[in-house]
Amino acid sequence: MRFLIQRVVGAKVTVDGKTVGEIKQGFVVLVGVREADTQAIAEKMVKKMLALRIFQDSQGKTNLSLGQVGGELLLVSQFTLYADMRGGNRPSFIRAGDPAKAQELYDHCVKLCRVSVPVVETGIFGAEMDIELVNAGPFTVMLDSDELWPA
Repeated sequence: MRFLIQRVVGAKVTVDGKTVGEIKQGFVVLVGVREADTQAIAEKMVKKMLALRIFQDSQGKTNLSLGQVGGELLLVSQFTLYADMRGGNRPSFIRAGDPAKAQELYDHCVKLCRVSVPVVETGIFGAEMDIELVNAGPFTVMLDSDELWPA
């Protein structure tokens, strides 16, 4: 599983010109699922993401977590995080999870986040979406379950 996390001061996702999710300060998280992912991996990923200390404290150091700043979440499913570019110029998505499994795990991540984060917005799984955001910093990090917990 991969989470591409962008620290933002605001973001929204639209589908067919209609806003379906919008946040103020927080994280935009693009969620990529592969076939080998499980609910246990999703739980570890959400726990790690929520504990990240990438907001600035009063001394300007990245020392505060999402919860400590009252941050919000915008979670968007993004199968292209598993694009394989080794074979040429057109990406292969063979490593991305089956859409039904990916939606199940994406929905599980959303549910887990809603337990501890008051504002959790989402895109629409499988839809063509437009995301507007103001990346604060810019500050973008990738969490990859293969790197965090190798098999």
